[in-house]
Amino acid sequence: MKTRHAAGWRTRLHALSLVATFALAALVAPTAWAQTAPAPDAAPTTATEAAATAPAAVDAQSAEAATPAAQAPADADPPAPTISKPDTVWVLVCAAMVIFMTLPGLALFYGGLVRSKNVLSILIQNLAVFSLVAVLWALYGYSLAFTEGNAFIGGTDRLFAAGLDAASIGATFTKGVYIPELAFFVFQGAFACITCALIVGAFAERVKFAGVMLFTVLWFTFAYLPIAHMVWFFPGPDAFTSNEAVPGVLAKSGYLWAKGALDFAGGTVVHINAAIAGLVGAYVIGKRTGYGREAIKPHNLTQTMVGASILWFGWFGFNAGSALEAGGVAAIAFVNTFLATAAAVVAWSAVEWITKGKPSLLGAASGAVGGLVVITPAAGLVGLNGALAMGAIAGVVCLWGVSGLKKLLGADDSLDVFGVHGVGGISGALLTGVFASPALGGAGIWDYVTETASSEYAIGAQVWIQAQAVLITVAISSVVALLAYLIVKATVGLRVSVEAEREGLDITSHGEAAYEA
Repeated sequence: MKTRHAAGWRTRLHALSLVATFALAALVAPTAWAQTAPAPDAAPTTATEAAATAPAAVDAQSAEAATPAAQAPADADPPAPTISKPDTVWVLVCAAMVIFMTLPGLALFYGGLVRSKNVLSILIQNLAVFSLVAVLWALYGYSLAFTEGNAFIGGTDRLFAAGLDAASIGATFTKGVYIPELAFFVFQGAFACITCALIVGAFAERVKFAGVMLFTVLWFTFAYLPIAHMVWFFPGPDAFTSNEAVPGVLAKSGYLWAKGALDFAGGTVVHINAAIAGLVGAYVIGKRTGYGREAIKPHNLTQTMVGASILWFGWFGFNAGSALEAGGVAAIAFVNTFLATAAAVVAWSAVEWITKGKPSLLGAASGAVGGLVVITPAAGLVGLNGALAMGAIAGVVCLWGVSGLKKLLGADDSLDVFGVHGVGGISGALLTGVFASPALGGAGIWDYVTETASSEYAIGAQVWIQAQAVLITVAISSVVALLAYLIVKATVGLRVSVEAEREGLDITSHGEAAYEA
């Protein structure tokens, strides 16, 4: 995470290169793809996309609403698409919840973890990054992520928000059920914003504000958008008219979606993606001054607890909203988010109590975030017992991630972005392949042609597909992040001076103080 001797730095560069090579090799590896299509996704007449790869099932009412065209005479024109008002309200409310979990949720969570002299710097970085990405999303981000292009990046149909108005419609995960495209646009835009905001926690307390802004532009453009497209884009459920149409639909879909990778709400796209970028930044930028020699403690754990609580609340919108419909899939995603998070808090606190003699508030709050992260890719795909198991596992492995693994990596990941979001995200992505199995209470894989869950599910094959998605995400994010940091370092600069760091970024970078004497 910081300045290193040349030998150590070269070692880490070599390691990153090996990971990238291995992951890119997975691009051409044969996959055990076991069904017609991974899971419900969305796309309107404009080929918009869904925030979840496979919400398991659709509720009966939605399915009934999708069938009128099938009952009409074969030679009749299909009815004009109509908007589902309840689903529209649901997606808009969930988008607002995701925005709320970032501002103020993530800001307060991070703000409490830094020292008092750097509180305002982390708050403004969250606010500014969020706002910058929102603008970029409208200018080109949405178009490159969620319109038809190729397997790795979208097209230009929505550049500068072209065609995005009140009349534009987008599909849900059920044939014939639509919401305004604008609702999907803002929902997915909030995802992009929080992903970029997560990264700043890894190098908090020592980075130039201009450096953060420039890095955000570069990484968002060349890492977030391609991965979002590869994992979540496909032409929509209405495109699956028959088994014969499936190859053509897959050819137009994102690379990982077509392979069958499952990511309901962003395990790869959001958490692994951001965590890897943060870890690379921690190495490139170097350790905080005094790290390992001076006590560097959170200045306000009360603030952190409030932030964690807001994150938990907003995460219901994050996960349940990814169903894009106010039905059964949203309900199970909601409950799984509730249970996995609670299980992670219990597991983290129990292990900490046993090993250290006392459970801590910081540990419990971190455990909650770890549980939220691990269930994200699986929220609508696993049963309740699967959610409990995944949460408990997250509590243990994320605790190891911020302690044992952090020491092994030798990085000053200031706010444990990799330890929680990276370890939790990787665990969640792989465990989704296990617990999505119908044999373990999961939903399996959705067949869009028949609008039923496939009877075939092979845990080993699906875990391998999930592993490929993880490796590809690690490769792309790490390479793009490294190049972006080097560009920033060579232009506007990455790190503040030692004197500015010791005084605190609140005063030296922003001319303000969080607390007056």
